[in-house]
Amino acid sequence: MAYLTPDELKTHIYDEAASIISRGDETLLQTAIDEAIAEAKAYLTAYDTETIFTASGSERNPILLLYVKDIAIWHFLAVCNAGVELALREDRYNKAISFLQGVQSGKINPDLPLKQSTTSDVYIKFGTIIPPRNNYF
Repeated sequence: MAYLTPDELKTHIYDEAASIISRGDETLLQTAIDEAIAEAKAYLTAYDTETIFTASGSERNPILLLYVKDIAIWHFLAVCNAGVELALREDRYNKAISFLQGVQSGKINPDLPLKQSTTSDVYIKFGTIIPPRNNYF
């Protein structure tokens, strides 16, 4: 089963609005979902994206699912230009991207499976919170 189906987007967009925007072309909504998943995967490279995005039902992380829906709706709304609350959708899209950037930078740690590292794929993150010491002579 797919990670996210067009039917599950009913929490974010009414059927009537979706049918008006798509004009009966159901592939537009599925394309928006595929684009949203691809965009989310680009931010989650430290995690096992294959496991994350093949999960279904209650196995999915609810906050990630919410944000993938927001991104999908934003991509879907790009098809239309009238009669839709674009400011709200843009705000939710920006929140979703901020969340993914926080995960990518390590400031947000969601409950997602980490990628299994191999000898050719080593990810090391290092730094310090101590300010640098400057010596003057």
